[in-house]
Amino acid sequence: MAGENHTTLPEFLLLGFSDLKALQGPLFWVVLLVYLVTLLGNSLIILLTQVSPALHSPMYFFLRQLSVVELFYTTNIVPRTLANLASPHPQAISFQGCAAQMYVFIVLGISECCLLTAMAYDRYVAICQPLHYSTLLSPWACMAMVGTSWLTGIITATTHASLIFSLPFRSHPIIPHFLCDILPVLRLASAGKHRSEISVMTATVVFIMIPFSLIVTSYIRILGAILAMASTQSRRKVFSTCSSHLLVVSLFFGTASITYIRPQAGSSVTTDRVLSLFYTVVTPMLNPIIYTLRNKDVRRALQHLVKRQSPLP
Repeated sequence: MAGENHTTLPEFLLLGFSDLKALQGPLFWVVLLVYLVTLLGNSLIILLTQVSPALHSPMYFFLRQLSVVELFYTTNIVPRTLANLASPHPQAISFQGCAAQMYVFIVLGISECCLLTAMAYDRYVAICQPLHYSTLLSPWACMAMVGTSWLTGIITATTHASLIFSLPFRSHPIIPHFLCDILPVLRLASAGKHRSEISVMTATVVFIMIPFSLIVTSYIRILGAILAMASTQSRRKVFSTCSSHLLVVSLFFGTASITYIRPQAGSSVTTDRVLSLFYTVVTPMLNPIIYTLRNKDVRRALQHLVKRQSPLP
């Protein structure tokens, strides 16, 4: 039956923001500007961590991988969102296109969770076990953690997408969203959606809470190490190396938790879209800005790169 529904279901319709016509024009330019800043900022982070010898450490290796994820993440979503904002009507997306967008969305989202966890582990080892840093975070170990992050994302996305897109769907389904997110698509299924929703959401919560719990555990130990330091200057210096990561973690897990873990009974379509717009469009722009403004090593590397590219007087 599911196969018959799929053959008669050539496309979904993405509502986007077509029901909020007064906001479409301003939103289009805001999203476009944010997207361009995101591309520039994350590309700059990738370049700096690649060419600057001062940034050839595990912490910046993970930061480069995070920027790669952010570039793919936004590019998977924003171009189609801009097309939706440019049109006064809901835009069609094929069944295969919707499945592909969701698959990539899940792969990158889970990979980012795992990368942020690896970055917290890097800070824990650097502060709490500095004598073992080169062993515990060897190039091989860093590559293994990055590979595990991507593999976890791929396994999760394959499981979720296979489960959701094997369900039968209603005819002419309209997704009340600007992207093929898990819950909006799942709720369009005409049968079997309740059990699938429980399974998918349980897995989603697990993949949000386990990395978050590991990050919290790392920072509890880091806080203990900082408080044990005698010098106030040493405390401030050590904490400054963690502050950028803490801000990024708060943004990512805060918006993800509100979106996926909060009770759905009192939520509205508009609220869901605004939250999703923040964590899919705005957060990837803020990450490189946070690391550039709050990290002295990145700022120095940027200044050095600018001086090298500037013509001699």
